[in-house]
Parts: sequence; C-alpha cells; structure tokens
Amino acid sequence: MSAKHIAGLASVDGGELLDHDLVQALLPRCTFPAPGNALRCGWSGGPDSTALVVMALAAGLEVDAVHVEHGLRPGNDDRARLDEMSDRLGCQVHTVIVQVGVGSNLEARARNARLGVLGPNAATGHTADDRAEGVVLAMLRGAGPWGLAGMIRGVGKPLLDLRRAETVELCAALGLRTVDDPTNAAPKHLRNRVRREVLPLLGELNERDPVPQLVRLADHQRELANLLDEQSAGVDPTDGGGLIAVERPVAVAAIRRWWRIETGEIHPPDHRALARILEVADPRGPARADVANGWRVARTAGRLRLERDPGRLP
Repeated sequence: MSAKHIAGLASVDGGELLDHDLVQALLPRCTFPAPGNALRCGWSGGPDSTALVVMALAAGLEVDAVHVEHGLRPGNDDRARLDEMSDRLGCQVHTVIVQVGVGSNLEARARNARLGVLGPNAATGHTADDRAEGVVLAMLRGAGPWGLAGMIRGVGKPLLDLRRAETVELCAALGLRTVDDPTNAAPKHLRNRVRREVLPLLGELNERDPVPQLVRLADHQRELANLLDEQSAGVDPTDGGGLIAVERPVAVAAIRRWWRIETGEIHPPDHRALARILEVADPRGPARADVANGWRVARTAGRLRLERDPGRLP
C-alpha cells in the first residue's frame, strides 16, 4: 500500500477498513496485479464497484477511481456518497460527465459511453453473478462458445470469482454507504429480469444455486473458444477457398479475429452476418454482402476483403 493511502487511512479509520477480516478473507480470490501497480477502477458507487476499490486498495495498488455520470438520474446523491466513501478509504475519485448516444438500447449506449471514458484496461466490479447472468443472456441470443464464455478472469475483472452477496456484505461490514441505482431493478431491462426471475426459478427447479453451474459452463466454453482460436491461427480469412475448406467453427474463429483487426470493433458480427461472410467466401456464392455496422464483405479472384459501404454507414 502506498504511503499516501496509509496516511489517508490513519487519519480516518486507523487502517482498520482495509485490514478488516472480511477484506483479507476475500482478497486471495481476486485477480489483481502485483502491489505498487496503477489500476483504473470504474466506481459507480454500488456495492460491487465499491468492493472493487476497497479490494484494490487492500491489494496495495495505486487506484485511479473514475465515476462516469451519464445524467440519466437527475438529482441523485451519488457524488456525495462517493466523496464520503473516498474520504473514509483515503483515496480520490473523479467524475466524468458523458452524453449517452442516441439509439434504442439504453443499456448498451450507457455501457459504450462508460467504456469510452474508462478505456480498455480499466477494472470493473463484475462478479460471478454477473457472469452467470451473461451466460443466460448469451443462451437467449443463441451465442457460440465465445459468447457463452463471457467475461474473462484477470486484471480487468478481478472480482469475477466473488459473489454479489459477498460485495454487499463487505460494504455493510465496513459501514460504507453505497449508491442504490433504481435502474438495476427496472423490469424493462432483460438482464434485470434474468437476475430477479430467471435465476431464482432455475435455482428452485434445480434445488441449488445455479450460479456456480453457469460459471462452470462458461469455463468449459472458454476452453473451447481458446482451442478454436488456436486452431484458426494458421487460417487466412481473406482466402475464400481456404476458409470454406476448414471446419466451420474454425472458420468462424478466423473471421472473428479478422473482423476485430480490420474494423477495430469490439463485438463480432452475429451468426447471420458470419453466415453471409461464409457465403461470399464460397466461389459459388454471391460476390458481396452486407455484414454489420456499415461494413460489407466482397470477393475478387477468390480473395475476401472488408470494406465500408458508403450507403450503409452507421
């Protein structure tokens, strides 16, 4: 822990918060980098992200806590609670106000705005419960192994082996007054209904907590996704003939890699768009097709290319 953090704690709680037995019991199950490293943490003020900041400080990291204000709940007291908690923890939090883009999916737009501020290397407070919810949502989308695998354990998701109940218990034990976001209970959001209705029903039907089983399923799918990525490493996705000559899951893995490199987009195209790319790869198929987000695939002399479609820019 840095001298700055130790001094801050001594003036507030005498270091007792980070030395709490529950903090020390949960810390070995987290995947933080080595002490002394800097880590940007997204801090909404809820129990999960608050536990993230607490555990990161306890891990001896130089924490850069960032609160992204979307302006979707005017009049909230989030900032006041964050200031109160940061004073007690001996760290600082800075707020960045963002404008949520126009579109139909408010959750996705808010998430994209938040990620744009935090950057790709920031840590978030996602737990095993979030991962289990993601598995169910991926099932409903008919996702492949990459979607079912969901979040990856590591520096960016250091609490992924903790349960949501544990982050709530931790904040309560430390006397931290966390933020309660009412949108987390709004039934109009599918994830909330999965959390509040689907998972409890699965637990009732299976007579046990479904989260560990869903996390295990995600781990199995992660192994499969990693294997497919390895097998596709030698496949040239711009070679139409070579692409359709390999097993379809391997071809899909190669296309996903190509898509990220060529477009710079995080999310791969859905199964319908992937099918269109494979149709164009086939010499008997169409010479071009729309893919997604203003991109199209075209074939010339057996070679594929991704190009912007001026008429279908997002």
